[in-house]
Amino acid sequence: MEKPPENVYWLQNGNDRQQQTRPGPTGRPNGQTPQQRPSNNLNKWLLALVGIMLALYIYSIFSNNFGTGGNTQRQELSYTDFINQIQANNVKDVTIIGSSDIVGTFQQPVKDNKQFHTYQLPNGDPQLSQLLYNHNVTFKYQPPQDNSIWLSLAINILPWVGLIALFFFFTRRSSQGQQGIFSFGKSRAKVILEDRPSTTFADVAGVDESKYELQEVVEFLKTPQKFQRLGGKIPRGVLLVGPPGTGKTLLARAVAGEAGVPFFSMSGSEFVEVLVGVGASRVRDLFEQAKKASPSIIFIDEIDAVGRQRGSSINTNDEREQTLNQLLVEMDGFDARQAVVVIAATNRPDGLDQALLRPGRFDRRVTVDRPDWNGRLAILKIHSRKVPLASDVNLVTVARSTTGMVGADLANLVNEAALLAARRNRDNVDQRCFDEALDKILLGAERPLVLSDEDLNVTAYHEGGHALTGLLLEGTDPVTKVTIVPRGQALGVTMYTPLDDRYNYSKEYLLARIVTALGGRAAEKVIFNRVTTGAENDLQRVTQIARQMVTRWGMSERLGTVSFSERENPFSGGGDTGAPTDYSEETAQVIDEEVDRIVRTSYEEAVNLLTTYRATLDRIAQDLRRYETIDVKQLHAIMEETGAPIAQSQYQVGQQAVTALAPPLPPSEPVVPPEIQ
Repeated sequence: MEKPPENVYWLQNGNDRQQQTRPGPTGRPNGQTPQQRPSNNLNKWLLALVGIMLALYIYSIFSNNFGTGGNTQRQELSYTDFINQIQANNVKDVTIIGSSDIVGTFQQPVKDNKQFHTYQLPNGDPQLSQLLYNHNVTFKYQPPQDNSIWLSLAINILPWVGLIALFFFFTRRSSQGQQGIFSFGKSRAKVILEDRPSTTFADVAGVDESKYELQEVVEFLKTPQKFQRLGGKIPRGVLLVGPPGTGKTLLARAVAGEAGVPFFSMSGSEFVEVLVGVGASRVRDLFEQAKKASPSIIFIDEIDAVGRQRGSSINTNDEREQTLNQLLVEMDGFDARQAVVVIAATNRPDGLDQALLRPGRFDRRVTVDRPDWNGRLAILKIHSRKVPLASDVNLVTVARSTTGMVGADLANLVNEAALLAARRNRDNVDQRCFDEALDKILLGAERPLVLSDEDLNVTAYHEGGHALTGLLLEGTDPVTKVTIVPRGQALGVTMYTPLDDRYNYSKEYLLARIVTALGGRAAEKVIFNRVTTGAENDLQRVTQIARQMVTRWGMSERLGTVSFSERENPFSGGGDTGAPTDYSEETAQVIDEEVDRIVRTSYEEAVNLLTTYRATLDRIAQDLRRYETIDVKQLHAIMEETGAPIAQSQYQVGQQAVTALAPPLPPSEPVVPPEIQ
């Protein structure tokens, strides 16, 4: 039987999926970051030089063409023609610039040009002023522009320097681009060297069985001669299989830290690129680096991205298959004297290629499953080492209440509790912060909904029906809290906390869960003689459990001990993909009839229980309207006052039995009995 993925909660108004927040990649190798290429100052200076060159060119053009504010379209005259135009009275005004240039305006355009330009005689013309005066030409003197020798050199030389610099700049860029193209095939693995502080097995908890299986790998990497002297071969690969967040990457890092060897970490998706052949080239480069650093460890995370079964789909990917083929060749071609171990992680082992799983490649498959309550307690202790805890915090109670959570979920729980305490300006984290953080993660944050009295009354009776049936039936998980405070998509929540982790379910337990789930709908029927949409989530759960009882677990007398469903991957997190086609329509009809019979019988039992103990149901609903939240102590007090019997398993929780909630730890770590609010 699969382990239940989480605690059992019956939610009002269809909150059928409880979102689990995954923290950041805790335990992921903090390898060397790719070296950042320093900024090339030469390129910056070259670009600045080109900019200066362009500015000087523009300045020279404007100085020559617009220095006098005239039109760029002007007539160039020889000095003789200039004198002739003056004598012909066709010159209106003249500007003498320094001792070199003369510009001016015609009376009548010459060759469609109103402006003209000429050069003075080398030593000047002493009669020019008198000639201009005699012909009534307005003239003036203008000092020459400051064209120093350095400016002239800059204007004449810098453009050539800029062109040469541009040539070298683009040549260098093109060579770098070619190097970038050829670097596609290089491995991008993150490397943690053996002299760096790394993770050890002391930082890993909750997966003791997996640590024991990896001890031999560590021993081999430390002393390979111990095994080789007797003819032992290197374990080629270890495949870590388990649900997300269970610590597969952290385990691989711990192996590298214990062995003190280089650790090459790479994701499966990093091998495949758009260019054909890049993935295979990266595989070769990765294994070459690992062989040079032998003994070493290669860790490939999410190997199913590149190691999926070949030919299993019409949409084949040749590049991915070439990468997988190269990986198969490299793992099978290790020198027996080279201590290189490949560790891979995946949560979809059913989709991996069989050639990858055969002995000689991945010799061992280590299952990293969800931790039990002892493992969760150890994980909580690790993550709370740097968190100041109040004296009332009982990590045993927290571990008991987090059934189905993995290491990543527990790390997030401790972090949420610390953040909640910080928002309240507390100096430490108390038990209330842990309880509220757990409710927020599993049930969702509180919603400030303003409900009408009718909706609140229906919700109170609905949740009271869940709680009362759970308290009356023997074998159900203990009821620990009932609330009508809206959380997530639910208008109310009834919380059940199992005493121990369950790995096997009896028929009586499953039927009791169905009756408890239908308690909300039955309460609406008994009290209001009508039903609402609030039982959507309950009906989905009930139907799923009843169908699994009939099709998977052989708990139907009509169908007998025959399975009519395919077993799904226990690590994929998905449910049944649909009804298989290997049985007839008549059998399918019988299955539907048996599912309907189980649900109807359980519903009638819930109605009978609530009808018999209606006074207790009314009292629970009244207290829910008054306090909004009722804990286990208040529930048991209501049951005793109204004379309703409490199931033995529920009674143990009400009496706060230490043996039931918190088995004693070694004397060095005394346990404070948990207090149930």
